[in-house]
Amino acid sequence: MKILSLDMGKFKTVWLVYLTGGVGEKQYGKIATGPREVHDLLVEHQPDRLVLESGPSAGWVCDMAAALSIPAQVANTNDERWHWKKSKKKTDRIDALKIAQMSEMGCLPTVHVPTPKVRQWRELIAYRHGLVDRRTAVKNSIRAIFDRRGERLPRGNKAWSVAGIKQLRAEARELCQCGADELWRGQLHEELQQLESMEKNIATVESKLDELAAGDERIKRLKTAPCVGPRTSELVLTALDDPHRFKTTRQVGAYAGLSPRQWQSGQSLREGHISRMGNRLLREVLVEICWLGIRTDPWMKQVYEGVRRGSDKRKKIAITALSRRLFIRLWAMLRDGTDWIAPALRAEASAVSAQGMSAAG
Repeated sequence: MKILSLDMGKFKTVWLVYLTGGVGEKQYGKIATGPREVHDLLVEHQPDRLVLESGPSAGWVCDMAAALSIPAQVANTNDERWHWKKSKKKTDRIDALKIAQMSEMGCLPTVHVPTPKVRQWRELIAYRHGLVDRRTAVKNSIRAIFDRRGERLPRGNKAWSVAGIKQLRAEARELCQCGADELWRGQLHEELQQLESMEKNIATVESKLDELAAGDERIKRLKTAPCVGPRTSELVLTALDDPHRFKTTRQVGAYAGLSPRQWQSGQSLREGHISRMGNRLLREVLVEICWLGIRTDPWMKQVYEGVRRGSDKRKKIAITALSRRLFIRLWAMLRDGTDWIAPALRAEASAVSAQGMSAAG
């Protein structure tokens, strides 16, 4: 088998043609990192398999290989088998050789490469969350302006209501019109301009996301779950992509980085914090909706309290466990094509809840 291995950088790519089956022949080269150069390289060597590391260029390279009917493997560089902890020498050539040899042995940790449509959908979702983070930063900057003056804006969203923004604009001035003792008004004016721009950008992106999700039965199905809205549904859907590529619930939990780390030696087996090896944005959103869910959904509340066991020190452990279970249920809904079915509550928990409601009444 002829394996073409690529170690892709921003400007240059080191390539290796590696012959398996004990032959061990190696041919190295270097090209500029670009679609035309990679295409010519693939056509020239016609490899039986293409291997490369995950990165910004992996998507379009895999698309190009698929168009030429060349199987491709993308290495998961976050996997521990790919780390260079004790290596005394690391070069692009060594990287290319290592990835080729691991592919030959069948021990190369790989990642799933979605279709171009799903990848761009993912990017737009991530872009929207980036805009929201920038909007939050602008709001915090406005609050800081008033904090430095010994004033406090109202808490929560009250400061950003129509009336609140109107009051802020009354305090603002264009920077060119501000005297030396009123420069804060100019800063406030600039921040309000950015806030308005962020709001428009977010509305435009969300409008496009709603258009992409319209008519998609999978989005409608996920929205039947408690506290799961359109933004969470599209994030879960694009992160999982094809739900049938996961065989077990353990794989699903590990994919989101919500499974605990393990250390085993002989009879000793310890579990630590979650691996955090999956989609960070996905984990953050799942945890966020679970904090909301324990206030409104009985099943979420029961799972949370069951793991917490009355200890405030176990709050984060409990919310993480709940996030993992919710994610697994959302995956099962996509896999089986079913809407949310509320799990049955434990009898003792239901009785305690009923007694509490009776006492409150």
